[in-house]
Amino acid sequence: MLGTIAAVWGFCGILMLFSSAIYRLGALALEMPVHSFSWYHWVALVACVLFMGFAEGYRGFQQNFSPRVAARLLYLQRNVTPARLIFAPFFGMGYFHATRKRQIISICLTAGIVVLVMIVRQMEQPWRGIIDSGVVLGLAWGIVSLAAFTFRAFSRPGYSVSPETP
Repeated sequence: MLGTIAAVWGFCGILMLFSSAIYRLGALALEMPVHSFSWYHWVALVACVLFMGFAEGYRGFQQNFSPRVAARLLYLQRNVTPARLIFAPFFGMGYFHATRKRQIISICLTAGIVVLVMIVRQMEQPWRGIIDSGVVLGLAWGIVSLAAFTFRAFSRPGYSVSPETP
């Protein structure tokens, strides 16, 4: 029972993190002054959305993050501890009780995202909205793929993705 609570909290915590980012960035993306776009703004918007959909959504989330997080949540359900229960979203994302390589990748990826967020925050519209539009698509793709992989992990026996635990 406690393991199920931990896994649900891990999934919901990650979902809330991504949903919050979508909400905040989506509002900024909607502030884009599309009525004053030049042709190069439209090209940049399409390119950014396509790139982020592929790189962040498909490659980052669907092929890497989501299957691994689903495996870690399944592992968590079967191997719950008080710390893992409390910090289940962070456990799911591989910040602790993960292989050293996974921890380094998770921390470096987070640090890189923080730096990119700080850079994008300095941009003026429409460029900030253009980038935020792509990020919103990638994060939405991430939520859908995380839900699909988590459902698959918990509903079918023999989920074979490694949770990358030591």
